[in-house]
Amino acid sequence: MNGLVENYDVVVIGAGHAGCEAALAAARLGLETIVFTVSVDSIALMPCNPNIGGSSKGHLVREIDALGGEMGKNIDKTFIQSKMLNQSKGPAVHSLRAQADKNAYSRGMRKVLENTDHLTVKQAEVTKLLVEDQVIQGVETYSGAKYMARAVVLCTGTYLKARCIYGDISNYTGPNGLQPANYLTDSLKENGVEMFRFKTGTPARIDKRSIDFSKMEEQFGDEKVVPFSFSTDPADVQIDQASCWLTYTNEHTHEIIRANLDRSPLYSGMIEGTGPRYCPSIEDKVVKFADKNRHQVFIEPEGLYTNEMYVGGMSSSLPEDVQHEMYHSVAGLEHVKIVRNAYAIEYDCINPRQLTAALQFKAIKGLFSGGQFNGSSGYEEAAAQGLVAGVNAAQYVKGKDLLILDRSESYIGVLIDDLVTKENHEPYRMMTSRAEYRLLLRQDNADQRLRKKGYEVGLISQEQYEALLLKEQQIEEEIHRVEHVNIGSSTEVQNLLEVNHSTVLKSGTTMAELIKRPELNYMMLAPIDKNRPELPEDVQEQVNINIKYEGYIKRQLKQVEQFKKLETKRIPEDLDYETIKSLRIEAKQKLELYRPMNIGQASRISGVSPADISVLLVFLEQMRR
Repeated sequence: MNGLVENYDVVVIGAGHAGCEAALAAARLGLETIVFTVSVDSIALMPCNPNIGGSSKGHLVREIDALGGEMGKNIDKTFIQSKMLNQSKGPAVHSLRAQADKNAYSRGMRKVLENTDHLTVKQAEVTKLLVEDQVIQGVETYSGAKYMARAVVLCTGTYLKARCIYGDISNYTGPNGLQPANYLTDSLKENGVEMFRFKTGTPARIDKRSIDFSKMEEQFGDEKVVPFSFSTDPADVQIDQASCWLTYTNEHTHEIIRANLDRSPLYSGMIEGTGPRYCPSIEDKVVKFADKNRHQVFIEPEGLYTNEMYVGGMSSSLPEDVQHEMYHSVAGLEHVKIVRNAYAIEYDCINPRQLTAALQFKAIKGLFSGGQFNGSSGYEEAAAQGLVAGVNAAQYVKGKDLLILDRSESYIGVLIDDLVTKENHEPYRMMTSRAEYRLLLRQDNADQRLRKKGYEVGLISQEQYEALLLKEQQIEEEIHRVEHVNIGSSTEVQNLLEVNHSTVLKSGTTMAELIKRPELNYMMLAPIDKNRPELPEDVQEQVNINIKYEGYIKRQLKQVEQFKKLETKRIPEDLDYETIKSLRIEAKQKLELYRPMNIGQASRISGVSPADISVLLVFLEQMRR
């Protein structure tokens, strides 16, 4: 038996997107941290789509960056195309999305990990949690070595008892044919952890040389690239960008799929895990949207130094011969060569309601969890949870207050709150529609919302924090100035209004009133604003949004005030719900199961009605008296 014993403050299991953020956060906060991976070559691996960000996910990356995480900085260095999505809509849903060079992204993150003080990277499989009296003591690896620690963060992604499947082919491997982790599940179950079996999938990768691009629509990046990280100089991301391509499935593609549904492991019962509803396989799309005669297919490069292309929108677990026929039926892919087959992957994860809002297990002190292992899907969701779990593992070891983000201040707060208070029977995916205060939680103001929290924790430097304070001061002063600039009806003013199809002025008005007109904005009005100061673009953007949407923003701030009142009403940890006579049986059962920290959280648990909340409020008031 291996007698090796080492001591650390924090152990992180897994070095995917969650594990990287967790390990970096703990180490940067000065704690001796070790991160385990089944292969050091798979650090920050992108086993599925070759991009970071996208609708609502771009918000998460900005928030990770605002708190002091690494994902935004790394994609800024390794992207090959960038686009701001939903530009035609309001600022609440603008989302940045960048195509990544997969290898460069993984290498870049590995370099950061390997050169971070207090951080050790170790290739080994963790097989056992060491727990005594419901408190974590450390972990044991396959070789029998013990790594003692005061906090452990689980970021196992899709590796636990992983199984890759297409048709009747089933391999017990992790993503991309990597080694799975087959033993940790048993140790978790022995410690009373409730497990789920989920699945996700990925499309084929194809050889660029065998694609007929003349039958596809070329998709370009933005002319002016906006960086993800608030610390990246915008000048550094103006690069020559790679193209993506758009094609479509057709009725023939759908016929091939329908004729072979009985051979799909999704429909034959071979796959037991539940898949993500919002990222369906192509066979799912054809069945569920039978009225649609075509679906979009995006052909995206996996990097600059490879001919592999990703077939976005056509993930599948159909047999190899069916995949061959199906992909060849798509315009431009008639003679395509498949480099890697599409497959589904099944894996073990936890029921996240066992966690607190700080991502610590309620039943095991010092054990934290982040990423797809918590029943979510997506690199960005994983990284966001990893960061919070890593920060809180460090705070726990230091004996400090844990970082809890609420729904009114961040998408990360919405994500974690949804995971720990709602019943999730499928991998959870972030969407802008899940955030009820999304006009306040825009990706453009993530630094103003969260930089201070990152600074208080210790991940944001004094210099970065002072830069934020200066920015906020510039925004405030410029809004005040613009509200007091009077505009007369001079010829120059009337001409500018006419050119922009805006009603000419009958009498004088303020610059702010003109900005509020839908067809105008702060930047357009520069020619008639003679005393305008030189301001950075991000400051100008904030001035414009804050003035334009002032009424809506004030309304949401009032809603947040009401929300905060319920969030501050704490519920005692050991409250016996059985003693509250007027509570309905279902409410008692659900409250007992979830053990909410406050009234706000209790009100979001399905099965707990507004009437139950009223009963609970009265009971807590009587207790207080």
